[in-house]
Amino acid sequence: KMPSSIPEADRRHRASAAFSLSFLSLIFSITAFSSSYWCEGTRKVAKPFCKGDSKGDLCIRFNSADGNGSQAVQYIWETGDDKFVEKKFHAGIWYSCEEMINEEGEKCRSFISLTPASDRGVLWLSIVAELLYVVLLLTGNILMSVEICYYSSVIDGLKINAFSAVVTVLAGLLGMVAHMMYTTVFQMTVNLGPEDWRPHTWDYGWSYGLAWTSFACCMAAAVTTINKYTKTILEFKHKRKKLERSFRIQYKFPEY
Repeated sequence: KMPSSIPEADRRHRASAAFSLSFLSLIFSITAFSSSYWCEGTRKVAKPFCKGDSKGDLCIRFNSADGNGSQAVQYIWETGDDKFVEKKFHAGIWYSCEEMINEEGEKCRSFISLTPASDRGVLWLSIVAELLYVVLLLTGNILMSVEICYYSSVIDGLKINAFSAVVTVLAGLLGMVAHMMYTTVFQMTVNLGPEDWRPHTWDYGWSYGLAWTSFACCMAAAVTTINKYTKTILEFKHKRKKLERSFRIQYKFPEY
């Protein structure tokens, strides 16, 4: 016969794996939610006029010592794109930041204020869904940790396992919807947002990838938890059938 400690150890390993995946998902989601690197890119803006003795490629200087006003005008008309400079920017759920020209640091603005009024409601729904996603992940982590440390009754452990599976699946669905809603809002903001913010080129950043990695870990934790629950139920049914079979054998062939 197989020692009874082996199935118990196997269940513990599956519970630990589910908890680890769920905990990773929670850390990734909090990091992504609080960062502003969901999307990154560049903005094409006109160079400012040089002030004082400042020189370089990031500003336009008029009436310099080696030229006159007519040459400055000719410079502007003939060189086209030289009047513009590309500034890097990054945006998240909460705010959008872009680098300063000829200055250190960044200038940040609330992303909610940049969103078109018609899409602001969708953005708020996305924020609420992201918050619920984090809360449900935290709840799932607590339930899984209680299950790992709970030794008195396998039945109670199964109940906790079922609740944690439901919570984790709901968290994954909410996370998926929240990420997709933010993607839609950002694309609408790129097309309809303020002229002084619209990017020239952009792509998704590391926070966006981290958010979807969190979703993948969450669903993997849900699958592992459901698999553990299903396997435990099947083990119980198998033991019950074996017990019933042994009772039938004893009834038909009694021992003296």
